[in-house]
Amino acid sequence: MKEGKIVGFIHSGITVKNLETALEFYVDILGLKLLSTQVAESDYIFDIVEIPGLKEIKIAFVEVPGGHVFEILEYVGVDTYPGNARSCDYGTGHICLQVENLEEMFGFLTAKGVCFKSKKVANITAGANKGSKAVYMLDPDGYIIELMERGK
Repeated sequence: MKEGKIVGFIHSGITVKNLETALEFYVDILGLKLLSTQVAESDYIFDIVEIPGLKEIKIAFVEVPGGHVFEILEYVGVDTYPGNARSCDYGTGHICLQVENLEEMFGFLTAKGVCFKSKKVANITAGANKGSKAVYMLDPDGYIIELMERGK
């Protein structure tokens, strides 16, 4: 019998409190492309997530330029709680988006009320991304998003 193996990447996913609010952020403010939305009510989804009392999951797929797709999920009919937004705690994660004109984008997003973890864009001075700039921000649910402008 042959062993299975990983052959590619399909998508990543995040869970949000309210799908409409999340889409306003990811599509309307950040400009990502909305691919589709759906309400999952089929038995298979409940078999995958194994959450008693779950009624449905509202789902949207958005695409980042370059082709990465991520799934945004809102669980309906069960109590939900916020995750931990400290980047140092295990079980958390972040999305890193490559951007152009990070300083301008930082100003624009700050004016829109987006919450950043730092007060300014950092210049990366060492390591694999030396010469780049980056900043961490939070989505409406506190999920960490890193914006990075690659160095020349």
